[in-house]
Parts: sequence; C-alpha cells; structure tokens
Amino acid sequence: MSSQRILLIDDEEDMRRSSAQALELFGLEVTTFSMAEPVLELVGYGFDGVVVSDIRMPGMDGMTLLQRIRDVDAEIPVILVTGHADVQLAVSAMRAGVYDFLEKPFTAQHLAGIIRRAMDRRSLVMENRRLRAVAGKRDDIETRLPGRTQVMVDLRYRLRAIGATDADTLIIGDTGVGKEVVARALHDVSARANRPLIAINCAALPENLIESELFGHEAGAFPGALRPRYGKFEHARGGTILLDEIGSMPFDLQAKFLRVLQERVITRLGSNEVVPLDVRFIATSKADLEAEVAAGRFRADLFYRLNVATLHVPALANRLADIPILFLQLVREAAARYMRDDIDVSPDLLAEIAARPWPGNVRELRNAADRLVLGLDPLPDESPQATVRQRLADKVAAYERGILASAISAHGGNLRPVYEQLGISRKTLYEKMQKYGLERKPDVTLDDFDA
Repeated sequence: MSSQRILLIDDEEDMRRSSAQALELFGLEVTTFSMAEPVLELVGYGFDGVVVSDIRMPGMDGMTLLQRIRDVDAEIPVILVTGHADVQLAVSAMRAGVYDFLEKPFTAQHLAGIIRRAMDRRSLVMENRRLRAVAGKRDDIETRLPGRTQVMVDLRYRLRAIGATDADTLIIGDTGVGKEVVARALHDVSARANRPLIAINCAALPENLIESELFGHEAGAFPGALRPRYGKFEHARGGTILLDEIGSMPFDLQAKFLRVLQERVITRLGSNEVVPLDVRFIATSKADLEAEVAAGRFRADLFYRLNVATLHVPALANRLADIPILFLQLVREAAARYMRDDIDVSPDLLAEIAARPWPGNVRELRNAADRLVLGLDPLPDESPQATVRQRLADKVAAYERGILASAISAHGGNLRPVYEQLGISRKTLYEKMQKYGLERKPDVTLDDFDA
C-alpha cells in the first residue's frame, strides 16, 4: 500500500493542509495541490493511486477534472468533495463515473476508509492488467493502440521493449496518427510512470521566453523576473519530458538542448549553478528530420543523439484493415466521453468508413466517431477537389475492400458466412482477400471491443 499515492486537490489552504495531515496520521502518502491542472501531468495508465478533489474551484473544477481523468484511464478512482448539499450534483458525478462523493464536513476516518477501499480496487485493476499482459490477452497498450495489421503488431512490440528501458526515444509519424498517444504509452510502461509527464510544444514556445520556460531563471535574471522559477525541464525531475514537434525547435536552442541530453544537467538563467536532471526525453516529429538536417535547419549531432531508439507510427493508409475495428473503438470511447448510450454502427456505414481516405489519420477518424455519437453526419461530403483527385477505380476498389474487411471482422474470421452473405464463391473471396492484403483473423471479432 505504501507505493500508492493520494493526490489531494482543494483551493482552500487550511482545508487542504488539515486533510493531508489527518490522512498522513492514518499512514497514507498524500501530495496536495491548490488547483487541478497539475494533477493531469501525474495520472496515466501506470498511476497506482487515488485522486481526491474538491468540486467547486477556480479554473478547472472537480467535475471537469473527473472527465479529463476518465479520458486518460476510466479506472482511476476519483473521490469528489463538496461543501454544498447538492443532490443533483451528486447524481451527475455518479453518472460520470466518480468512485465516491463526500459532503463537507466529514471525518478524516471516513475519508481514509473510502480512500483505502479505492486503493484496494486500483491495486486489483493494476494486477489484473499485468496478469492479462502476461497471459497474452489484450492489454492497455493494445487498447490504446488497436490494430491487427503487422505494422501495429510491430509498433506495440517495439514500444514495450523500448518502454522498459530508460532510452531517449524519437517518434516519427504524419499529423494525426497518434504520436502523443504512443509517447504517453511509453511513459506509462516505464519505471517513471508515477512521476510527471511534461509535454512541451516546441512550435508554440514564446521566442522571447523560451530559455526561461525550459531552464528556469533566478530572480533578476531579466526585467520582470521578480522571483526564482523552475523551468519545465526541472519540473519534470524523475519523470518524462515530451518534446512535441522537435523539428520546430529554434536552431540556436538545439545546441543547448543537446548539452542537456548528453550531460543531464541544466543551468537556470542568471545562475552559474549546475542542476542535475533525472528525466527521460521523448521527442516527436512529423517532419523528416534527415531532410531537415540536410537543409541545415536541424543539427546533425542532435538528430543522431535522438535517433538511437525510434518508433515509426503508421498512417491509416498503411493499415487499412484496421479502420473498421478502430472506428468501432473510437465510437465507444466517444459515447463514454459524452455520456451517451452505446451506438450500433450499421454494416453499410462501416463499409463506407473503410472505403474513405483519411488524410487526417486517427484524429480525423475520431472526429467522425464524435459526430456520429452526437447525432451529426459522420461523413460530410468530400470537397470537389478531393473527388476529382480520386479516380473512380480507386474508389470502387476501396469500397469493395471495406465491405470485405467489415464482413470478415463481423463474422470473427469465419469465412463461410462471409462469402454466403456477399453472394460470391469461396475462391472469389480468397482471391479478393489476397488482392487487398486481407487476413483471416479468427480472434478478431466485434465482441473483442465490447469487453
């Protein structure tokens, strides 16, 4: 139990301090926060603990925090606390998946009892996940990165292998393929899972404050620096730093970052003191960094230092057979996120989904799933330019392939009902499966994604 953590959020300092002290008397390890936002950097699939939050707070409130945590992992226990007798609020919280709901005032013994039960439940969830992974069942990585095509099987294998190490990692992939999902999975399977994951968008850093944001500063380091401040690198100590779109990092800053990578130390602005840095770096890029090196926009030494462990996330165009299964999963996730009932996806719609080009990759496919759950048209008309670009033969082939993939998936890999349903011979089905690169997967059924 000692390795588990309790994250306690309350904007009232006296309440926060007294609750933490009381819980520590019961032998519980508590980390306190005055606002909800920093907590999202600490929770993930590897988080082995409980979140206790006040509901009514400035900024992100407890209900929003609950939903954000459930988006990350729906099985993290969240206990919400309110000082207002509000039956409707309690009902909403329960429907949203809260573990328990407390009204102030409450005794520390009562709260400690709820927390211990929640921690026991989280322990069972984590142990069950480990056992399922050992037994070869669908685990968290396969849930987060679904797909039975070989490129996805290879990606998950490499992710597990690299994630178990502390190696800095470069993740390459087109826009929308899920590079950040891969990065968070890497963090969550590592020994750093219970420490912060700090994401830094290299393309959005303010140029005049970029070094202060990353390295921190001492008081008086520049006009307006009234007090010392930790930078993002230092804030992530013990955890992981995600550098999103590292190709956008200014060239002059790349040399300083290379030193951080090599020596694992930083120096705050206005200071000569060297600060040790215990972090793992994960960088993502949609740009071809080798081409950027050749063009003189990215340092070759930094590229080769990052390129030791590399993960390539495939575009949907390279894993077409996964589209029906992936869409069904995204629909279920959207239904849970918007608190809607499960939606049945018709075979015709699934076939059309499989036949469409998805240049925006998983991000675009997720938007279609969201629209379906919200009662909107999931497939708005394509632009005339896109229609002209796609030849009729390509559209017919994509449509036929989508129908076959959906039928094979719907019948769990049993081919007889597939060719009977489609009114073709067994030989014709086999020939078309070979033509479109479809595989018979007896273990791939729609039911796999209802568990």
